[in-house]
Amino acid sequence: MNIEDILNTAKLRGKQLGLPYAGALTPHEAHDVMQHHSAAKLVDVRTRAEWDWVGRVPGAVEVEITSYPGNRPNPAFIEELEKKVPKDALVMFLCRSGGRSHNAAGYATQAGYTNCYNVLEGFEGDRDAGGQRNKVGGWRAAGLPWSQS
Repeated sequence: MNIEDILNTAKLRGKQLGLPYAGALTPHEAHDVMQHHSAAKLVDVRTRAEWDWVGRVPGAVEVEITSYPGNRPNPAFIEELEKKVPKDALVMFLCRSGGRSHNAAGYATQAGYTNCYNVLEGFEGDRDAGGQRNKVGGWRAAGLPWSQS
């Protein structure tokens, strides 16, 4: 699939899900967009602790939407995003499993970003039957590039 097809699929998925932003991408789709769309930005909204202890996506822009410990909202989220990503960029948001990135895409859209997408499944995916992540869905389980400190 080419990038236009991927984005059209993501937009259709977004409409089907009733999302308040452009659309939703699978991890593989987001990686393809990252590789072939020069203006696209992957924004990882997990906490600094998650980046340091769980892993990072090479080339991702990092902006915490909540902080650790305490899971407190980052009141400067949009301000920090604006310093790192232009409002007219294609922006894909990633978190652990897709919840915080959904919120980030919504907040960014409300702040005037015009082309926001959530990366479904997130970096670690959902828990498996044994309660562990990184085995069912997500960036890591998909075998996409990542590094660990």
